Amino acid sequence: MKRLLFVINPCSGKGKIRNRLLDILDIFVKKGYRVETYVTQRPLDAKEKVISRGKSADLIVCSGGDGTLNEVVSGVMELKRMPVLGYIPAGSTNDYAASLGLPRQMMKAAQAAVGREIRSVDVGKFGSDRYFVYVAAFGAFTEVSYLTPQDKKNVLGHQAYILEAVKSLTDIRGRKMKVSWEEGELEGEFLFGMITNTISVGGFKGLVSRDVALDDGYFEAMFIRMPKNPLDLSGIVSYLFLKEEENELVYRFKTKRIKVVSEEDTDWVLDGEFGGTKREVEIVNLEKQIHIARG
Repeated sequence: MKRLLFVINPCSGKGKIRNRLLDILDIFVKKGYRVETYVTQRPLDAKEKVISRGKSADLIVCSGGDGTLNEVVSGVMELKRMPVLGYIPAGSTNDYAASLGLPRQMMKAAQAAVGREIRSVDVGKFGSDRYFVYVAAFGAFTEVSYLTPQDKKNVLGHQAYILEAVKSLTDIRGRKMKVSWEEGELEGEFLFGMITNTISVGGFKGLVSRDVALDDGYFEAMFIRMPKNPLDLSGIVSYLFLKEEENELVYRFKTKRIKVVSEEDTDWVLDGEFGGTKREVEIVNLEKQIHIARG
């Protein structure tokens, strides 16, 4: 009998999984799987469980937000044999699930997780031992994703992030950095930067690029220089969200590998969770590294 490891974050998305759990398990069993279910208890719990139990699984399915998926993928990357992944999105924004075209409704997502259509997609390697599935970022507002209390996320959803972002407006500052990739180099003071492999970031589509493929071996990168005055900031916002004329403070490009060197310790966010503090980091695209069931 085929083996399925089902990893659940019970805190994500108002705990909706609790009301659907038996129905989801029934779907898995009827597809011929022997299911081992694990409910996460603390941060990094999902990663540890995948490393310890995932090596004997034919399929690993997780239910939670993008941070839970990050933990599961990080665990899978430690395995010698790469099982297929299934994802039942249950977070506040579920950016990556939207990019994959996965169903938002839990029961349909569960059916897709045990389906025959498999898609191989890229994974980002961050430094020597961390991974991300859709975004690595630093700078303005990035801490909002992991500092927003879970109870607020559950009650307000995406609006909780916006409220926390407004609170952090007074803390905006630049970081002196050097950014280098295969075809170019940037140096200066940056307000924000992100390296992505997704169509949607923070619920906004096309923010970095409208030409995105999750399996082409390339990241889409965006770096924003520190604005000198309110007019500069207004121009940046207009360019990003209103799609107005090009802005000389915003740089966008594609890359397979990128190195970021900062003059000071810089906090990074990986898939919406705290990713560590770095002065120097190299980020590499691992092409078609994981395999996700889509229906």
